[in-house]
Amino acid sequence: MEIIHITAECYPAAKAGGLGDVAGALPKYLNKLGQTSSVILPYYQTNWLQKASTSPIFEGSAPFGTDTFFFRVHRLDDPDLGFELNLVEIPGRFDRPGIYIDPWSGHPYWDEKERFFSFQIAALEWLSQTDRNPDVIHCHDHHTGLVPFMMNHCFRYDNYSDTPSVITIHNGEYQGMHDIGSYTMLPAFNLGKIGLLDWNGKLNSLAAGIKSAWKVTTVSEGYMNELLEDCHGLETLLRHEKDKTAGILNGIDTDVWDPKTDEYLDKTYSLRNYKSGKAANKAYLCDEFSLKPDKPLFSFIGRLVREKGADLLPDLIKRCREENLEAIFVVLGTGDPALHDVLKQLQGEYMGYFDARLEYNEKLAHRIYAGSDFILMPSRVEPCGLNQLYSMRYGTVPVVRKTGGLADTVTDLNEENGYGLVFDDFDVEQAFNTVKRGVEFFQEKQFFNSIRRYIMGLDFSWEKAAENYTDLYEELKKMKGE
Repeated sequence: MEIIHITAECYPAAKAGGLGDVAGALPKYLNKLGQTSSVILPYYQTNWLQKASTSPIFEGSAPFGTDTFFFRVHRLDDPDLGFELNLVEIPGRFDRPGIYIDPWSGHPYWDEKERFFSFQIAALEWLSQTDRNPDVIHCHDHHTGLVPFMMNHCFRYDNYSDTPSVITIHNGEYQGMHDIGSYTMLPAFNLGKIGLLDWNGKLNSLAAGIKSAWKVTTVSEGYMNELLEDCHGLETLLRHEKDKTAGILNGIDTDVWDPKTDEYLDKTYSLRNYKSGKAANKAYLCDEFSLKPDKPLFSFIGRLVREKGADLLPDLIKRCREENLEAIFVVLGTGDPALHDVLKQLQGEYMGYFDARLEYNEKLAHRIYAGSDFILMPSRVEPCGLNQLYSMRYGTVPVVRKTGGLADTVTDLNEENGYGLVFDDFDVEQAFNTVKRGVEFFQEKQFFNSIRRYIMGLDFSWEKAAENYTDLYEELKKMKGE
């Protein structure tokens, strides 16, 4: 089967969060199963893409309201990537260093609608002018939610009207909502279908994808169940479309996330020498952050936003300090400027107890997974969560709030076959008590080491997820033939 993924992120070319990891791994593992899977991505000016070797393969123009725009498609020349990566260049739209946010101002780009509307149109325009006849077009999040609608109803893309489409919801909070009059930017379609774009008087890209796609998936069963109860206004729509929904748990790319071969680590290690390997990485890490390695290290990696529960961190760290808890803390990430200010203040007040790097740094993230004892994930919402899977791969115990994919993948130590630390409510007191349990657990060296060894051996690879997606694609092929 040929599967084409259309996405706003794809690791290692462009990544802002978990979507990038998924879009960079799923196609590769589908190809390992014998499928033909490729990716269409905007041609951002990220550091990685600026260094990459690409070749132009197409240029053309497409309608955009009463105007037209010019675009080129480039293909990445990198057989080691594991899949074909096609990059859509639209002058003035994506020739910037950020994906969604201007790195200089910290604010979202003002023309998000124009950027991603034009990207989706260009992707379909290019495909419609090639001889490619994919079995499935797989879209990801609201940035590509209009693709299934345009495939079904835009006159110039009617050659794709019977091609199965899938949309995966990686984060239901962001829906791509715009004034309903924005429909005029799309290529001509039967205006009798405008209701498919409309949700509560707005053009809602995610809602349009849910209504128009043949299948709707999320990145874990737990998150799908949560969205059916609360999807920021789309829960009634999802319940109406429930028969075409499925939750498929993400995996991790074990080629990238492997402590035996990870080139970012100060010292590689495996199950055979995990104790000395983790100790060495912790020593290097603590030296860099001016922390004492004899205390348990709790780290947070990710976007510093409400959704990730990052606003809980300052109060949690303060509480631990006030209670003289024998622990140390590290934070890596970017996000809310106000939270940046609070964390910077804590850095000055709690030197030797807490440190932070307010940046996106892939290399440092790998080193923190390897050198930490615990990973903190106090998320309000966590569709799948990859950080807990990365941390376990590196022998680092997850400390998580029970929600979404975290509930699907982390079992508390107090339960049968448990291997993590879990709390239920988004509450400083519960989080503090769970960290306190972690400090006590750290002191039980034999038990602590046995759990570290156990979680390193758990299988959260992409192979199983790719098999599940293959089954879903096969089901769609059968539906098309009926």
